[in-house]
Amino acid sequence: MTGKVILEGLEFHAYHGVYAHERSSGNKFELDVSVETEFGDSAFHDHLSGTINYEDIYAVVKAEMEKPSKLLERVVHSIAEKILSTFPEAISVQISISKFNPPIGGVCKKASVTINKRR
Repeated sequence: MTGKVILEGLEFHAYHGVYAHERSSGNKFELDVSVETEFGDSAFHDHLSGTINYEDIYAVVKAEMEKPSKLLERVVHSIAEKILSTFPEAISVQISISKFNPPIGGVCKKASVTINKRR
């Protein structure tokens, strides 16, 4: 049976941005991660081995968020690639990232990028 393991509202202080001041002072980011997977029978018998552990997904996201990038597109692509390579049972992944108060010369609560990647 297929299903999704979803983490919503992950918050990080990270150093992504085109401008030097963004990469030196950092900013607040929020991510939502949805991993489509095939649940094994053991998941329905209360065993973690039948699913993807969301702590492990979080560890992948955290490690990738610690690598500064200029573009949000690169960040979510790197996370998606790492999730798919780390979890062979993952079928697809959807990731949304938001940067709070982006430097656009006006009021903007957050700028976001979403990608979907299939195996």
